[in-house]
Amino acid sequence: MNDVMAELAKEHSQVTFVKLEAEAVPEVSEKYEISSVPTFLFFKNSQKIDRLDGAHAPELTKKVQRHASSSTISAGANDNAKEDLNVRLKKLINAAPCMLFMKGSPQEPHCGFSRQMVEILNKHNILFSSFDIFSDEEVRQGLKTYSNWPTYPQLYVAGELIGGLDIVKELESSGELDTICPKTQKLEDRLKILTNKASVMLFMKGNKQMAKCGFSKQIIEILNSTGVDYETFDILEDEEVRQGLKTYSNWPTYPQLYVKGELVGGLDIVKELKENGELLPILKGEN
Repeated sequence: MNDVMAELAKEHSQVTFVKLEAEAVPEVSEKYEISSVPTFLFFKNSQKIDRLDGAHAPELTKKVQRHASSSTISAGANDNAKEDLNVRLKKLINAAPCMLFMKGSPQEPHCGFSRQMVEILNKHNILFSSFDIFSDEEVRQGLKTYSNWPTYPQLYVAGELIGGLDIVKELESSGELDTICPKTQKLEDRLKILTNKASVMLFMKGNKQMAKCGFSKQIIEILNSTGVDYETFDILEDEEVRQGLKTYSNWPTYPQLYVKGELVGGLDIVKELKENGELLPILKGEN
């Protein structure tokens, strides 16, 4: 990254590049929440306007080019920029029914408060999306003003601020959290919806264009010969459905054919029904 910085300094002579050893200036590191190196901070008119955590050369180049090319902003343009940011923040907090603005991701939280928040939400099976505030300094600073809430994490439901970790803990203790936040769909409910997605549903390995096992290929050929419309679900792309449907239907193998949400059976059953002349009436819902 030193080499990248040197090249960028040559390209952008109007930009001042400074390198500090984080451990040598602990007060600076603490003020700007430097938790890993390298971290790049961007300043304009003595104000921090952006940051980049980690050794990401393409992203660093992009940010330097963007900020270096922007000319001095007039007061009127500054108002427009603020309005544009507010529009963006509104879109972000409404991006999902439940939005968590945190440090890091649910898989890799970058602070203890964010980690605790994720654990609480997961414990209550709450369906949420997240935004890593470390990835966008403009959002990180702007949301504090927009929401009038100075710290992170911040939890929003239906575009409205619920609060930070302490508020969520209080809601959990009072039992209100379960009523406020949207729940993750139960597997059984999801399977019921999937099996009823179409009048004729086939759960298979692959899809009707490309079957990924011999049994699935044979059942596709039989269904195609009937001329009946049907939809497929590729169990190889969703392990939860693949394992859950075996229990839901009490049928241990694939493919599985459903008509109007009811299990017909696997390949052997479908072959028998075809030989007996019963398959077409069943697929049409006549039997």
